[in-house]
Amino acid sequence: MRRLFFITAACLSLLALSSTGLAQQISGDYIESRSADVYTGACVANGEVNLTGDQAILGWKVKKGDWNGECLDGLGVVAVVKANATLGDVYNNPYPAKAVLIVDERASADQRQALISFAKEMGGALFNDVVRVEVASIKMEVTHDGGHFAKVSMHAGNIAAIETRGMTKLDHLCGNETTFYPPLTDTVHAMPAVAELDQYAGKDLGVSWKMSGKRSAFVGNFSR
Repeated sequence: MRRLFFITAACLSLLALSSTGLAQQISGDYIESRSADVYTGACVANGEVNLTGDQAILGWKVKKGDWNGECLDGLGVVAVVKANATLGDVYNNPYPAKAVLIVDERASADQRQALISFAKEMGGALFNDVVRVEVASIKMEVTHDGGHFAKVSMHAGNIAAIETRGMTKLDHLCGNETTFYPPLTDTVHAMPAVAELDQYAGKDLGVSWKMSGKRSAFVGNFSR
């Protein structure tokens, strides 16, 4: 009961500030994985462009903040995208893209609408065509090692999942790797990671997948 009181009090405080017209900030953890390597050399990237990289999963876990007057502390939202071309390729247009949004089952009806609005703001044109909104349990676990992200996992029910680990010297295959593609949304801080699991098991995008072992992920923080 005491913990619930503290959470409620924090939310009420944010709502009170919002009602006065003061700008509010929302922040938390972010994870992303795509079907193409994001940390790679140009030779690998050129071999994947237009052949893969048109699928992505993005996840946000709010630590603190409100959106549209709704306190979202502790809640999450996940988006799964199927685009027209490799996301991030400057020479080809990946749009129109189709998206499925997954909102936290713990959220109230109003909070779910706020989570959808927040995701659409963060994703921009990626989420112009949302073909379905799902409700599921969303869990994100973050572990650090020496101030850096070590392992991050995100599970949205049995619909979508990402599990990552940090890069090691064994992940430098050609020696010319860079962060070839930036994250698909604004972040305060993001670093590339290896996706040990990248999975979507839904039916609404015309494709499902399960991948592992690609340098296709980002882990980091967001603030808006």
